[in-house]
Amino acid sequence: MKTSNLHSFFALLLAGFALTSCNQEGCTDSAASNYDSGADSDDGSCDYDVITPAEYVFTDANGNNTVNFDGQRQRLNMLSEMTTYLKSSNTPGTSVDATTLLAMYGNDGYTWNDDQQLGMTGSSKQLRSKTAGGDTYWTETFEGFMTGIADASAQTVEGETSGAAGVSGVVGSSTSSSQYLQSAQGQEWTQLIEKGLMGACFYYNISSVYLASGKMDVDNSTAVDAADDKFYTEMEHHWDEAYGYFTDATDYPTNGANRFWGKYADGREDLLNSASRLSAAFRTGRAAISQNRLAERDAQIEIINRELERCAAGTAIHYLNDALGNYADDALRNHELSEAKAFIMALQFGANTSVNTDAVNTLLGTLGEDYYTVTTAQITQVRDDLAALTGLTEFASNL
Repeated sequence: MKTSNLHSFFALLLAGFALTSCNQEGCTDSAASNYDSGADSDDGSCDYDVITPAEYVFTDANGNNTVNFDGQRQRLNMLSEMTTYLKSSNTPGTSVDATTLLAMYGNDGYTWNDDQQLGMTGSSKQLRSKTAGGDTYWTETFEGFMTGIADASAQTVEGETSGAAGVSGVVGSSTSSSQYLQSAQGQEWTQLIEKGLMGACFYYNISSVYLASGKMDVDNSTAVDAADDKFYTEMEHHWDEAYGYFTDATDYPTNGANRFWGKYADGREDLLNSASRLSAAFRTGRAAISQNRLAERDAQIEIINRELERCAAGTAIHYLNDALGNYADDALRNHELSEAKAFIMALQFGANTSVNTDAVNTLLGTLGEDYYTVTTAQITQVRDDLAALTGLTEFASNL
């Protein structure tokens, strides 16, 4: 081969190498969030931002509603009605009946005030079976609270109306018109039942059931039963059920901030942004499922678990601070410590919790069982320990 031809051959070869080395792989779809304008060939890495609605409203391609959490709405309404009934015992001479409370708890023979016509009376929905998955320790604990308040309220009918250290009964505030039926140790059954079930039933099912792998690793390709107007996939429905235990308002936090977790997340909005963060995470995660973006779904699950824990811990700290501020008022101090206890109890029911059962028992052991003899040092210690466990130390004095 002549020298000139050899030079030409190598020049062409080098040009080929140059062209090959300039070829760049990446995302070539301009609609993707990671579009690479310099990419020559697509490498399958395109990523798309999840389109999140302003409200918890989702439809399929044909405009059919795909959201249903009527079962959770029933349980929220059940606990609302039970709480109203429990609070009637705060009036001296008014008793609550254990049989009625147990029937409400298990939805066994109780007739509900079903204003929303959800078919609550006689339905399969109940609070008892959903309490920590039906764990007998917890169901018996709550049933014990129910019989306890019934027995104490019966005493007020018999004329023993005033509660005090060592005596169960209605305790009146020394600084306001508030009064509460409390145990001989100052613990308030109504708060332990209402807020306790918020944790053992609602929080548990959100975090450890419906957003856990057993309910998330399911079909997300076909409607459950379009012929029966169930246009949602199994995965979408499980996510909706988790949301329904948090709030039944599609426009939360504009509405739906009046009870249970929706209420207390809204109460922690000023310092922890609980309501806005949880609302956004629930909507974004549901949108991600509908758009089959499961990595984004998982990211939102982590946010929900973290923010629910912060909300529960922040609310417990809030009530511990209130108890310090009302320390000289037996009724208010006991009332606020009972609320704090219930929110501390709730923390063990979250997935990947920072405050497991042993930590809960340690905190409550420090607080003690007798709220008439508890010291400000004990309350402060529990507050600071809880804040440290949940990363809320900077907020501990202001919540």
